[in-house]
Amino acid sequence: MDRRSLLASLALAPLLGSRALAAGATPAITATTGMIADIARRLTGGEVTALMGPGMDPHGYRPTRSDILALSRADIILWHGLNLEAQFADVMADLSRQRTVVALADSVPQADLLADPAYGDRPDPHVWFDPRLWSVVVDRAATVLAEAGVATEAPAQALRDEIAALDTYARQVLGSVPESARILVTAHDAFAYFGRAYGWQVEGIQGISTESEAGLARITELVDLLTNRQIPAVFVESSVSDRAIRALIEGAAARGHTVAVGGELFSDAMGPDDTYEGTYIGMMDHNVTTIARALGGTAPERGMSGRLNAGT
Repeated sequence: MDRRSLLASLALAPLLGSRALAAGATPAITATTGMIADIARRLTGGEVTALMGPGMDPHGYRPTRSDILALSRADIILWHGLNLEAQFADVMADLSRQRTVVALADSVPQADLLADPAYGDRPDPHVWFDPRLWSVVVDRAATVLAEAGVATEAPAQALRDEIAALDTYARQVLGSVPESARILVTAHDAFAYFGRAYGWQVEGIQGISTESEAGLARITELVDLLTNRQIPAVFVESSVSDRAIRALIEGAAARGHTVAVGGELFSDAMGPDDTYEGTYIGMMDHNVTTIARALGGTAPERGMSGRLNAGT
């Protein structure tokens, strides 16, 4: 059965999820990205199915038959939106006729969104890199789940408090980096909200979508930046090939400037499952700590709460 046939059959099937909710059971929740699933887990304290795991790139990810089955069995479907999971748009539109389907990041006020430089009519979807905007997404999720009968007030407040503490930590350690070195160079342009939030210059080799190509002119431009500003480190990403980053390092070396890989950042996916880095707080703690330490700032090796690289 292909995806079109499966969706057609779902439209005629009894809505088992609705019956479960009417009986007062905890709703079955399926999320697209790990970041969205992490919010739902924190708010419900229960199991949440995530379609995209560590290292997966949501920009080009296409839903599989098993993904559609998982979505069809959910009472509540939470996805990011803002064109992040572009290949899911038609599937979500079909499923929204049968059950609760919410694009959580659509709750971020339009005035707070940055535009995709390549497509001015599209927003940059990477809002999780500004903790203050991510709290807005948490609030939207809490409202959706509360409407389904989940008690979210206390866990939502606890999560907002942790996000606020994360933001305070980030401002402290990123502010310790010498001002001349506050340039973040990564594989693709995912960190614009990070740059705006913390006053950093951010440069990606590829565009906002990882499906865009890095041209020779862009590589040359960034090699010039690295050598002229004597930037000591660039960063690879867990969900993006490091080929273009290696080209930068080689280009700088040919100009007599040594550039190191400052570390691997989590951009469009979180860290391994069942680890601290596999949570939103953990992935951001890892990123902020890694960036600050690699570019001359002062940050504790184990991060803001001593949990980095602990394995759990």
